[in-house]
Amino acid sequence: MPKLYPEDQARVDRVLNEGIYKVERKPFRFWLLLVILLGVLGLISLAGYLVALYFDKF
Repeated sequence: MPKLYPEDQARVDRVLNEGIYKVERKPFRFWLLLVILLGVLGLISLAGYLVALYFDKF
């Protein structure tokens, strides 16, 4: 990676220390997102199955 001129590096440092970049964030948890998505998909599938069973009686 090329080195920046000192004035350019100062601008980069200033931007990274303000606004949205200043906020510390928790690390992204892929497995939690996957479990939540699969759970929601399972609930929607179960609801669809139960609706199909209910309307099959008519």
